[in-house]
Amino acid sequence: MPEEPSAEPKPSAPGEKEEEEDDYMSMAIVEPTKPVEKETYTQRRIRKQREAELKNPKSKAQLAAEAAAARDAALSTSIPQSSKGFKMLSKLGFQEGSALGAKNNLNGRLEPIGVEVRDNRGGIGLDSEKKRKFREETEHEAKRVKAEEGDFRERVAREREQERLERQVNAAMRVAERMEEEGGEGGTGNKTEGGADEEDGHKGVAAGLAPVVAEKEGLSAEMPVKAVSSTKKPLRQVNILWRDLVRERERKEKERRMRYDLMQSLSRNANYTDPEDDAQEKQAFGTEEEDVEEDDPELDEFNALEPVEKLRKLIEHLRERYNYCFWCKYRYEDEKMEGCPGFTEDDHD
Repeated sequence: MPEEPSAEPKPSAPGEKEEEEDDYMSMAIVEPTKPVEKETYTQRRIRKQREAELKNPKSKAQLAAEAAAARDAALSTSIPQSSKGFKMLSKLGFQEGSALGAKNNLNGRLEPIGVEVRDNRGGIGLDSEKKRKFREETEHEAKRVKAEEGDFRERVAREREQERLERQVNAAMRVAERMEEEGGEGGTGNKTEGGADEEDGHKGVAAGLAPVVAEKEGLSAEMPVKAVSSTKKPLRQVNILWRDLVRERERKEKERRMRYDLMQSLSRNANYTDPEDDAQEKQAFGTEEEDVEEDDPELDEFNALEPVEKLRKLIEHLRERYNYCFWCKYRYEDEKMEGCPGFTEDDHD
C-alpha cells in the first residue's frame, strides 16, 4: 500500500533562515537596545548619596550653614595666579602683596573689602541704629534695677524701724501698766473706796477658790494660782495709753480657755448653770457669760497714730506722773530728774 504523507513540518536544513513576517500595521517604535554597562565605584557612591539626600532632605538651617561656610571659604582664598583676572592685573604692573593704584600709594588697601551678607531688607545704617537703641534700653534697665534695689533697701529699713518702734511702744505700755498697778510713790493707786478690809475680803474669797481653779486647769496644788479679782476694771476705764495691751491680753486668755475646754474632758457639764454659784465660782468654772467686745472709737483713734507719736505720749506720761525715764530705766526722786540726759533716745546715746 502506498504511505500517507505526514502532516508534521519538515525541519529546515541547517543554514537556512526562517522567514518572519513583518507586522506592518503596528504603531510601536522599537528603540534600539543599548548594551548594559557596568557601574563604577564613583557612580555607585554618587547614586547612593543622591538617594540618601532624597530620603532625608536637609533643613533650611543646614543649607544656610553650608552656604555660609562655602562663602567664607571662597572669600578667604586669594585669587589664583592662573585666573584671567590675575593675569590682566599682572600685565598692568600689579604684584602680589602690593596695594592697588600708583606705586607711591603706600597706604593703599592690601586686602579687598569684606563682604557682609544682609539677610533682611533694612538700610545700611539700620544696624547702628538698632545697636544705639539696644544700648539705651540696656542703660535704662540698669538704672531701673539700681533704683529698685535702692527702694527695696529703704523699704526694708523703714519696716525694721517700724518693728523696733512697735517693740518699744509695747515695752513702754507694760511699764506704765505696772506702775499704775503699783500706785507709785505719791501717785494714785487702783484701790476702791472700801479700803483695805474690802480688798482683803476679795483676796480671801479668791484664795478659797484657788483649789477649784487648780483642779479645773489641771494644775498642782503647790503651783501658785493667780487670784481672780471681782473688782476687774472695765476695759473702757483703762488708760488709753495701754488699753490695747490689756485688750490683747484678755483676748489671748479667752482663746486659751476655749482651747482648754475643747481639749479637756470636764467633770461638770458646761451647759449646766448652778443658780447658787456666785461670780467667782462662775468665772472659775467658765460658766460666766463673757461680754461681747464692743467698738472703741477712742482706742481706734489712738492705734491709728504712728508708733513714734504713741511712744512719745507714753514717755511723757511716765516722766510727768512717775518721774520715770524710759531710756534710763530709772525712777528719779523729784520732777527735775537730775542726771537724765534728755527726753529722746538720741539724747541717751
